[in-house]
Amino acid sequence: MMKVLSRYDELVAGGELQPDPDQRRAAIRLGQAQSELEAAAQTGKAGLLDRLASRLRPQKPAAITGVYMWGGVGRGKSMLMDLFHDCLDIRAKRRVHFHEFMQEVHERIRLERRNQTGDPIAPVAAAIASGVRCLAFDEMVIGNSADAMIMSRLFRALMVEHAVTIVTTSNRPPGDLYKDGLNREHFLPFIDLIEKELDVVGLNGPTDYRLDRIGDMASWYAPTGEEATAKVREVFFRLTDFAPEDAANVPSAELAIGAKRSIHVPKSLKGVGVFSFKRLCGEARGAPDYLAIARAFHTVILVGIPQMGPDKRNEAARFVTLIDALYEHRVKLFATAEAGPDTLYLAGDGSFEFERTASRLNEMQSDEYMALGHGAEH
Repeated sequence: MMKVLSRYDELVAGGELQPDPDQRRAAIRLGQAQSELEAAAQTGKAGLLDRLASRLRPQKPAAITGVYMWGGVGRGKSMLMDLFHDCLDIRAKRRVHFHEFMQEVHERIRLERRNQTGDPIAPVAAAIASGVRCLAFDEMVIGNSADAMIMSRLFRALMVEHAVTIVTTSNRPPGDLYKDGLNREHFLPFIDLIEKELDVVGLNGPTDYRLDRIGDMASWYAPTGEEATAKVREVFFRLTDFAPEDAANVPSAELAIGAKRSIHVPKSLKGVGVFSFKRLCGEARGAPDYLAIARAFHTVILVGIPQMGPDKRNEAARFVTLIDALYEHRVKLFATAEAGPDTLYLAGDGSFEFERTASRLNEMQSDEYMALGHGAEH
């Protein structure tokens, strides 16, 4: 099977990728991990006598340093992760989106606690590590205290006790994970663990390749209808590289809000989340819900925003809180609406204050805003 670097160079030579020094440096480092993992897999194919001896004297495999790739949206992190996983010629590998992985972890912990009274982390880590030598994550982000509390212990068990090699991507450097989060001091050992056990590789070139993909497509479509829906649908498939003909199989997700609540995300892929206005603003929600969304997704597609009057003052107030969260975290917003931002809410409690939200919505359509990195402070 081809090496990561060779495959990357082949794609550049064929014109499918633009030359990018940061991407190539990352491909070199991923290639090193690939070679070490494949060599270890070959060494592990022992003869009969060696296998019998290993059962009598089991030995933990040697640890292989993993990779933490971070950078702004559209810098090629997921593309490189795909190349690495596709080229890695071992059977004991797993590729999973980070949100999906954490849902699995919480479910395993819940079952362990139901079945026994001891610490659930050790058996959960052992179960996850079973048959896995390399665990590849996309879009590592810590959005709630429940995840933050278990990350350090779980990943220490995976990497140190079970010698699982972690390769992951994130929009943030390790030191900015769960920034300003509740009880963040309990999360700091995880940051130390990443910086000690993984090679941190930055991809922060000047080009946002995802923005190149959407070209001159607008981000606000009014009025609502089939044409507007078709436009944001095209945006989703361009940003995620998901085949439109396979639209029925776009993955969904449950985004945790604290320890006991979650938000259903009808379409969730590669940091892009699709929501309806009715689900986000027509139901009783507050700032924690919207902050979780803003931290988890670099791009939000919001469909069906109505023109609001006095009878929808609650929906308008929630919408203001949602937009504030998205704006402060520099989330890209694509929307279908009955009207433009300036005429969404002209009369009702808070309509005067809504002018600030309309101004933010207009700014969020600008090239300057679109070029900002997700999650960074203004």
